[in-house]
Amino acid sequence: MPPPPRPFPAPAATVSPPRPAWNTNRNLVVTHPLLSLLERCASFRRLLQLQALLIVSGLAAHRFPASRLLAFCALSDPPRPAHAAAVLAQCAEGPNAYMLATMMRGFLRAGLPARAFALFRRVLCDCLPADARTFVFAIKAACSSSAASSPGEAVHCVALKRGFLCQSVLVGNALVHLYASSMSFRDARKVFNEMPDRDVVSWTTLIDGHARAGLPDEAWRVFCRMVVSEGMWPNRVTLVAAASAVAQMGLLGLGRTVHRCVAESGVGTSVNLDNALVDMFGKCGCLASAKEVFDRMADKDVYTWTSMVSAYAKCGDLESAVQLFEEMPRRNTVSWSCMIAAYSQANQPDEAIRMFNDMIAAGMEPIDATLVSVLSACAQLGCLDLGSWLYQTYIATHKVRLTVNLGNAFIDMFAKCGDVGAASRLFDGMEERNLVSWNSVIIAHAFHGQSEEALHLFQQLKETGILPDEITYIGVLSACSHSGLVSEGQRHFKEMKAVYGIEPRAEHYACMIDLLGKVGLVEEAFEIATSMPIGADVAGWGALLNACRMHGKVEIGECAAAKLAKLDSSDSGIYVLMSQIYASKSKWDQVKMLRTVMRDRGVKKNPGCSSIEVDGKFHEFLAADVSHVHSEDIYAALKNIYIHLKTEGYIPPA
Repeated sequence: MPPPPRPFPAPAATVSPPRPAWNTNRNLVVTHPLLSLLERCASFRRLLQLQALLIVSGLAAHRFPASRLLAFCALSDPPRPAHAAAVLAQCAEGPNAYMLATMMRGFLRAGLPARAFALFRRVLCDCLPADARTFVFAIKAACSSSAASSPGEAVHCVALKRGFLCQSVLVGNALVHLYASSMSFRDARKVFNEMPDRDVVSWTTLIDGHARAGLPDEAWRVFCRMVVSEGMWPNRVTLVAAASAVAQMGLLGLGRTVHRCVAESGVGTSVNLDNALVDMFGKCGCLASAKEVFDRMADKDVYTWTSMVSAYAKCGDLESAVQLFEEMPRRNTVSWSCMIAAYSQANQPDEAIRMFNDMIAAGMEPIDATLVSVLSACAQLGCLDLGSWLYQTYIATHKVRLTVNLGNAFIDMFAKCGDVGAASRLFDGMEERNLVSWNSVIIAHAFHGQSEEALHLFQQLKETGILPDEITYIGVLSACSHSGLVSEGQRHFKEMKAVYGIEPRAEHYACMIDLLGKVGLVEEAFEIATSMPIGADVAGWGALLNACRMHGKVEIGECAAAKLAKLDSSDSGIYVLMSQIYASKSKWDQVKMLRTVMRDRGVKKNPGCSSIEVDGKFHEFLAADVSHVHSEDIYAALKNIYIHLKTEGYIPPA
């Protein structure tokens, strides 16, 4: 009788097939036929067949075969945590620490950190001899925890008691990463400094943590300590983190140092490292070096192209940025967002909005950075309809999370488009606010003449413990100026330096000049303008000249006009205001003289311009303009308004 067919063909004696990707234990030697086949298993379907044979033979109940089944489930792609849990439950001998650590790894790869951490608790409760890997996986699970009190601190305590911080660099590195990723840099540095042995990963973790947290100065200090003081050469990941830190600082000299380190360290190049260099040189304003790295790259990904586009845009070469964007073989949301930001920052809001519409038409979904740039364009154009549509479409429907920066952009847009109520409501509903949030809403109320609300918000800001800055006080002093609150404005102006150590800038002095001038204290305003330690700027002298127009102060007005003419003799507003001052005093010869000076200098009065958005379309109007298609109806409506105003007692200015 012939022998029964074998379930699987025996492996050839002279051929050693490559191990599958999940099998990372290269030193393991297995002689049992079934287990040998399991070590080379590369598909889940084949694993199920082998598992059935192991169950029939009784081997599946033992720890070693079960541990190899677990390894497949944890390390294969994709991980199969449910099947792994079933294997663990069927192990008659009970799992050991190695099996539970493997299971923890599988849960982490499957995005189930809570279940991984529950297994760590089981290791502790069963008093199993956990190794360094178990603690590393527990710390990684703690990094993903959303609990108010981080379980990472508990893992740290247990690791400390069991001596792992003195024995294992892996555990120390994991703890440094845990604290750095949670912005607890004091704890991260403490663990780092107490580690008896540190490797390049230890240093890289600390450098990268500071860079990602927006602390580039500290990241660079750690990098210098690593290379100069400790004499440890960086690897590619270290250099990527260092380049990121320099990019945030924008210091070209340090950027060239990083570039030399790349060449001298001998680590070779990679797409990620070259991308970091392109981004770094672009943000440092060195287009030539960015292009040099870009051109020599053999392999480029979408991030490479986007970084180069951003470099062109930052350096003001918008034409090259557009050309390179058109040449990109593939674009993602970040690429589109980069171009939208470039147009918005270049004061081309129409093009920014056009690019955004093209992006949506291309099937790309915006991210928060995209909306921030589009909102800036809306604010420049006064495009309230589009800004409101963005809020309803992406924020109200939770398609895009309302980050602090995005919330600030919405407040700024609503305020500049005239909807202060919407700006205030959005501010009140923000779960998280920073100083920019408070500044934006204070300035929004101040610039729209709602001084009481602005000053009330300023008081609330101080009660939160957030320290105001120079921008805050521009809003506060503007609010006082709008309402003529002289004593309160003077008190706030003094407390800037006395309480908060903020040195007044030209803008603050201009606010005080405007405040005093509007209430008729022109001489006091003039004294401030002439005694400023930094010298009055265009805004300051302009505010004084306007006050002279309001109160008919000829001599001070002539002085202010002379100062303004030195700063910018082509500004037609100087001559117009001075003419109005002379006209109010019936000094017609001086009015005629100013008109002659304007003609001789080629200065022309810029016509007043207003714009309004109706059904998504903008309409612009110049003073005395009759070019609009509905001009007759518009002027008829204006005439009707004037008639009603006069019946109410309104007297137009001369």
